[in-house]
Amino acid sequence: MRGLILALLVLSGVAAADTTVCVTGRCRGVTVVSAQEHADHLAVTNTFVHCGRRGGGYEGLGFSTVSPDAACRRACFWGQRRVREIGTAWCPLRRGWVAVVRYE
Repeated sequence: MRGLILALLVLSGVAAADTTVCVTGRCRGVTVVSAQEHADHLAVTNTFVHCGRRGGGYEGLGFSTVSPDAACRRACFWGQRRVREIGTAWCPLRRGWVAVVRYE
């Protein structure tokens, strides 16, 4: 259900503004090693899903049309947990920045 709602937001352009996107799920068929690789994958595929990872920890996804820093500030858990790794990428379809922030 969340995926359907997110897809409708993307198609309608509502999610093109500065938003925080927190969606649970898995990246099917993709092995994600770093936050940067995950951000690159999200930007290329125009999908916003958390990938299940071994080792625990938390992951936040953010988006902004302003800057990579603004996308990081909009990621889930920003300011609430200690940052371990950050990855950002330009998403041409949304004309904005995608951020993947991993926390301890």
